[in-house]
Amino acid sequence: MLQARTMSDPKLRQAAEAVAIPVLAVAVSMVLFGAFVAAVGVDPIELYQLMYRGAFGTWFSWQNTLQRAAPLLLVALCTALPAQMGLVVIGAEGALVLGGLAAMAAGLPLADAGAPVLVVQLAMAAAGMAAGAVWIGIAGGLRHARGVSETISSLLMVYIAIAVLNHMVEGPMRDPASLNKPSTPVIGDGFMIGDMPGMDVHWGFVIGVVFCLAAWVLMFKTTFGFAARMVGGNVRAGRAAGLPVGGLIVAVTMIGGAAAGLAGMVEVAAVHGRANATLAAGYGFTGILVAFLARQNPLAIIPVAILMGGIGASGGLLQRRLDLPDATVLVLQGILFVVLLASETLYGRLRLPSLPRRRNAAPAAPAATGKA
Repeated sequence: MLQARTMSDPKLRQAAEAVAIPVLAVAVSMVLFGAFVAAVGVDPIELYQLMYRGAFGTWFSWQNTLQRAAPLLLVALCTALPAQMGLVVIGAEGALVLGGLAAMAAGLPLADAGAPVLVVQLAMAAAGMAAGAVWIGIAGGLRHARGVSETISSLLMVYIAIAVLNHMVEGPMRDPASLNKPSTPVIGDGFMIGDMPGMDVHWGFVIGVVFCLAAWVLMFKTTFGFAARMVGGNVRAGRAAGLPVGGLIVAVTMIGGAAAGLAGMVEVAAVHGRANATLAAGYGFTGILVAFLARQNPLAIIPVAILMGGIGASGGLLQRRLDLPDATVLVLQGILFVVLLASETLYGRLRLPSLPRRRNAAPAAPAATGKA
């Protein structure tokens, strides 16, 4: 027999809402974006068909999508991990920029000295992660020590990081051969992160996936993650339990910053080959949207980052076929972010259908044993 199972179970309802509400937000955003492009004389159906082709329609499109998703996997963790503690960190762009700059500062001397490729790449990764960890850790430390909003401090520090990048590539680290576009010297093809076999996608995508899996294990399968989420749920209860609240805040923000710094290293070592102003491409801000759409779950970041990477990859096709600006996809991302924030009010209020569950049959009545 089947018995109706309502959504009164908190865990079941929370899981259902975590899927249903973001999907609903995406659907509403597509309708609003379709109305927007229709107002400027573009057929929404044709536009979405082209977006699908540009993102997932061909093998070339898939490779472009995965290439763009690689940094999003890492920068999204910079927002998602602190969010487990109730912190809203939006400074991943700054950590990415400084991570790429630090990676070049560490890798160039070793490459010039003839160090092995693996040593150079590991040194670049360590330097990038350290720079990102310190940068976002500062925001966490200010929150704990002085009560400064991590949202405001991390955002303002993005502009400081970009200014530091511009100063370094236009001054102490500038390659004299870079005339029109100041840049650091090229790291060299021999020290670049290569592509996966048979694909035009660099290994940075695999690194991002591995980090997302490791972050999920850290936050949901370890005592450290349990303590961090406990503090995020109730700071007073965490203090009463004797948890080092300040240390957890700084540690989690540093881990998130390290992921974003590694994204910067991957960009310079797998895509650009040098550090310059192109590092500030907006991946850090798109990562905020990825983290929110994934409900701060490191596992959910993987498909969401691929989706957002596909949206970004389709911009060029829209420009060529529909004569739309390449930044048109940014309008869709902006609409999606606004709708996603508005949908937060639905959690705990959304009516969800009952789910059937099997009920064990009632035990059979014992056979009569009375005497005639």
